[in-house]
Amino acid sequence: MPGMPTTDGSGAIVAFRGEPGQGTPSPPPVRLIRHGVAPPIFRVYISWSSGNLLQVACLRPPNSEVYGGAEGVAGSVVEVNLGCGSSGGAEVEEEIDDAEMRRIEYGSVPAFALLQSRKNALADAAAMSRMSAVPDCAEWWQYVLEYSKTIGNLLGNPDSSAAFMIEDPKTILKVREKPTSLRAAWELLEIFYVDKQLQSWLPERLVDWLAIVEDDPDYWNGLSAALSVGWLDIVVNMLRFHGSYQLDQMDNRETENGLVEAVAVLVSMMPLLRPNLPTGKLGQCCKTRPDFIKAWEKWRGQVTKLECSAFWIQCGHQKTRDGLKKLLHIMMGNIKELTASTSHWLELFASHFLYIRPFTVGFEGMHHLAQKCIQLKPSSGTNGLIGLVIGVLSENPEVILAECTQNFGPWFVTHAMELLTADNDYADTMLHEERPNLGGISIEELHRLVYAQVLCSHSLTWQIAPTYLSSCLNQGLGLLEILLLKQPIQDNRLVLKTMEICRLYELDNVSANIMKIAGIYHWKHGRKGAGVYWFQQAHDKVRLDRIAQQLFERIGKSVTDDSFKQWEGLLELLGPDIGSAGGLEFLHRYRDFKRSLQQALDGRSGEAARQTVDFLIQLMRNPSTPQRFWLPLLHDSVELLNCKPSPLMNVAETTLLLNKLQELLLAKLRPDFSNSHLPSHALSSVRLAVASNLARAILEDP
Repeated sequence: MPGMPTTDGSGAIVAFRGEPGQGTPSPPPVRLIRHGVAPPIFRVYISWSSGNLLQVACLRPPNSEVYGGAEGVAGSVVEVNLGCGSSGGAEVEEEIDDAEMRRIEYGSVPAFALLQSRKNALADAAAMSRMSAVPDCAEWWQYVLEYSKTIGNLLGNPDSSAAFMIEDPKTILKVREKPTSLRAAWELLEIFYVDKQLQSWLPERLVDWLAIVEDDPDYWNGLSAALSVGWLDIVVNMLRFHGSYQLDQMDNRETENGLVEAVAVLVSMMPLLRPNLPTGKLGQCCKTRPDFIKAWEKWRGQVTKLECSAFWIQCGHQKTRDGLKKLLHIMMGNIKELTASTSHWLELFASHFLYIRPFTVGFEGMHHLAQKCIQLKPSSGTNGLIGLVIGVLSENPEVILAECTQNFGPWFVTHAMELLTADNDYADTMLHEERPNLGGISIEELHRLVYAQVLCSHSLTWQIAPTYLSSCLNQGLGLLEILLLKQPIQDNRLVLKTMEICRLYELDNVSANIMKIAGIYHWKHGRKGAGVYWFQQAHDKVRLDRIAQQLFERIGKSVTDDSFKQWEGLLELLGPDIGSAGGLEFLHRYRDFKRSLQQALDGRSGEAARQTVDFLIQLMRNPSTPQRFWLPLLHDSVELLNCKPSPLMNVAETTLLLNKLQELLLAKLRPDFSNSHLPSHALSSVRLAVASNLARAILEDP
C-alpha cells in the first residue's frame, strides 16, 4: 500500500477524518516509528508481516544524494508491533531502542552459531549411533542451557545492582537495572524448558521470577502485599521502621516491640527450597527436599505458636496487633488474607506456592491453580508476558509460539525456539515438521527467514543475516545468494566483505558472479585497472578476451607510440600471472617482444637478439595470437631475419614463419583482410627476409 506524504504540515501520511456520520472522531492510537531516514520522505509502503507485525518502508526521493554522504540512508524498513500498543494490554516496561537492539542482535550471533554447530555435530553422531534425535543426547540440554545463559546475560543480568560505597540503613529496596519484558520472557522459558537443575525448586524459582519482573507501585501500600509474594527483605526492613524501635518509645512499648521483632525474625527465617541464596536475600536455605520439609514444619509451628501467644493481650496498640496478626495469617496460608492482600492473579498464584502448597514439584497442578487464581483475581487487560505465562503453565507450545510471535518480535522467536525444543519432543516435532502450506519448509525455518529479512533490511545488520539463512536448508541458501548479489559494489571494502561471506559458506559461484559484476561496474566507470583486476579474480576469460580485443586496436607500431604506452600501463596492473588473463596473454607476450626488439635494435647485446627471436617464435606458435598481427610481427622482425653474419633462426623456426606467410597469402584474398597501417611492400619485404634466412640456415645446418 504505497502512500504519499500530505502537504498540510501535520506530518501525517494520510489525514484521519473518521467514519462519516459518526460525529467527532476519537483520536486514533499513535505509534512512533524510528526509521532513521532523513527528510524529506518521498514514499511510504505498508505491508503485513507475521502475526501483528506491520512492515513500514520509508523512502527518500530517488534523485537525492545520500550514498556515502552525511544525510544517512536512502530508505529503511521497520516493523511495528500492533499487539503491544496503548490500546489493549499493559505497556511494556521498557522500550529497547534501535542501537540497543542491534547490540543484542550482533551479540546473539556467536551463541546461535555455536549452538547450530554443536547441533550438527550431535546430529552426525546420532546418525552414526542410530539415535532417534539430537535431544536424546545427554549433553544437549547442557549446550542449550549454556546458550540460554549467554543470551540472558546479553539481555541484562537481573542480579546486577549499583555498588554503593556506603549503604543507607534506611534503604528498603536497592535500585536495580530496570527489567524488560524481553528478558523476563526469556528467563521464563529457560526456567520451564531448559534448566533441569531447577525442577526440584521450580515454584521457588517462579517466585523469584515474579519478584524480578513485577514493578507495580501497589506493592508498597502494605506489608501484607509484600509478604504474600515472598519479598521477605522488604517486609523485615519495613518492620524495623516501626515506631516501637525508637529509643524514646522502647520503655513504654516493650511488649509491642517484642512482637514486631518476633514477626520480623520469623519472616527472615522462612525456609526456602533452593541450592543457594543470593547475597542479601533473607530466608533459610534448604538444599534438599527432606531438609526443607523438616525446616518448614518447624517454622510453621513457630508461627502458629506466636499466633496463639498470650503477649497479644498485653499489646495495647490495636493497629500494630491487627497488622502483625494479618502477617502471621498470611504465613499460615490463610486463603482469605492472601486473596485480600494480592492485587493480581499472578501474585495470588505465587503466594500459593509460598504458604499453601510449598511442597509442589515441577508442573504439578500449576495450570489448574492458575485458572483458579484468574477467576479469583481477574485482570482488566493482559500483555504478552502474562499470555506467555499462561501458555507455559498450560504446557502448550503453540500458545507459547503465538504469544512470542505477537509480542516479542522475530529476534526473540528465532532464538527462543531452541529453548522450546531442548527437552520437549512434541515441540521439536511441531517446529521441525516440513509443511506443504508453508512451501515445504518448517515453522522454525519460516521464523528464521522472517528474522533474516528484518536483518537484511538494514545496512548495519545485513552482515549477520547469513548466519541464520545458512541454517535454513530448504530456502535459506537461495535467499542468501540473492542477498549477496544485491549488495552494492561501488565500495571495494564492501565487496571484499561480501567475498569473505561467500568464502565462509563455500559459495564459489556467487563469489565469481559478484567479482564479475564489480569488474563490469569499474570498467564502465573508467576504472580500467580495477575492472581488469576483478575479472582476473573471477577467472572471467570471456570478458578478458573482449578487453583484449579492445586493446588490440590500440597497439602501436613501436614502443615509442603513445597508444602503446596507454595499454602498456594497464598490462602492468595485470600482474605477472598471465595464465589467468585469457586473451590478454598475447598482449603480455607482445609487450615483452617489443621491449626485447628495441634492445636488440639498439645493439645492446647479442643475447637480446636471440631472446627477441624466442619471443617471436612463441607468439607465432601461440594460438592466442590473432592472425591479423602476424604480418606486423614479422615486419618488425625483418632486421633480425637479415642479421649478419650468421642467421638467428634455424631451419625449423624459419619454416614455421614461411607457413604463417602462406596462411597470410590465403587470408589476403578475404574481403575483411586489412593491413592499412603497414607499407605496401611489407609482405614482399618479409617474404624476402624469411627466404634469405632460410637459405643461410640450410647452408649452416650441419
